Amino acid sequence: MVTPTRSLGARPGAGDDLSHRARAQRICRNCSAWLQLSLCSLILWVWLPKEAVAEDWSQFLGPARDGTYAGPALLRQWPREGPTQLWSVTTGGGFSGPVSSADRVILFHRMGDVERVECLSLTNGKSLWKADHPTQYRDDFGFDNGPRATPAIGDGRVFVMGAEGTVRGLNLSSGEQLWVVRTKDKFRAPKGFFGMACSPLLIGNRVILAIGGQDGSGIIALNAQTGAVIWKSLNDEASYASPTLARDGQKEWVVLLGRSGLTTLDLVTGEVSDTFPWRSRSQASVNAATPLVRAGEIFISASYETGAALLRLSHGKLSKKWSADGVLSNHYATSVERGGFLYGFDGRQEESPTLTCVEWKTGQVRWRKSGLGAGTLIQAGDALLISNERGELIEARATPEAFVENRRAQILPTGVRAHVALSSGLLIARGRDRLVCLDLR
Repeated sequence: MVTPTRSLGARPGAGDDLSHRARAQRICRNCSAWLQLSLCSLILWVWLPKEAVAEDWSQFLGPARDGTYAGPALLRQWPREGPTQLWSVTTGGGFSGPVSSADRVILFHRMGDVERVECLSLTNGKSLWKADHPTQYRDDFGFDNGPRATPAIGDGRVFVMGAEGTVRGLNLSSGEQLWVVRTKDKFRAPKGFFGMACSPLLIGNRVILAIGGQDGSGIIALNAQTGAVIWKSLNDEASYASPTLARDGQKEWVVLLGRSGLTTLDLVTGEVSDTFPWRSRSQASVNAATPLVRAGEIFISASYETGAALLRLSHGKLSKKWSADGVLSNHYATSVERGGFLYGFDGRQEESPTLTCVEWKTGQVRWRKSGLGAGTLIQAGDALLISNERGELIEARATPEAFVENRRAQILPTGVRAHVALSSGLLIARGRDRLVCLDLR
């Protein structure tokens, strides 16, 4: 975590007429702020997998699963043709986003009749190993037949879930398969409308997945080392949102936006603490945006005339602070937050959504920007990095005053749906058939 530095005990200059008591009070205030920041850093470090640091992008939506980049500073200016491309590789099918840790990139894609986990060098894109598993998945609507879920990296392992619900744990160094769980068979988990798409959540020794299985296995926690079931819970169909983590005092809760609404579960036991109904009245609808957690509050959003809501989490229980439709209805892309303001795409992907800024505490809309198309976002300092379906990368200011675009570049052909990764200033983006790495350092 990069923080400003300051000498707390510097001797005052000749023109400094502060009294000794005033100087002491100033030092105490600075020490208190430093201790608070150190505590926050320690909490984040304990939560992240062992390899994960602020510069890594080791899971869906980044280190803290909130679309926030906290690594080295990024370029303030791009060349006229766009950021420098370090490497590019051909990919197979799927919407799975790339992840990166320890100078490695994990690509999860479909090649022929196998779902392939491929490890690449972050430096040059060279393939280091490949691990294949057979698949017979076919999309009922004629869309892509490849995997949807983004992998997770931690403790020297890679965890993936394919479109048929096959979960695998692999060795990060070699690609050796350590274990496999076929949720379709073991838990009678259906593939849903568009295949299974939950991105694994790795917390300690638990790999947590929403699978919508039968007999109380809507969500499961697997042992990261063996694949054994630690707990299963919840009778709810799987949505297309992935689980995340929330803290409430010393307690940790799994937060899941399933098919019927938001649920909080005990991380250790899987016991359900509370539920908040949240879904469209349309049977064909899905919840797809992952909940966004901030300081004991949870933002949820869904399209199909559902809308957005801000909930308060207290002792595992949920209470509504505000809710509204027509404010910030995320279709599939999770919003990001900075300085008390949300930034995200409002409206369905096929109906020209608008990039929208909303005040976190009130739900008040501050501005809207049309014409960008659908896409995903990363918040990086005072900037928004927008990757749209047209293959453009757009940098804009993260400010509630107005939409201010700084720069734009065509980085991929049209048809981009996967979330990007941003690791140590290197942006990894996946299109229909290509993975590129751009230097934003």
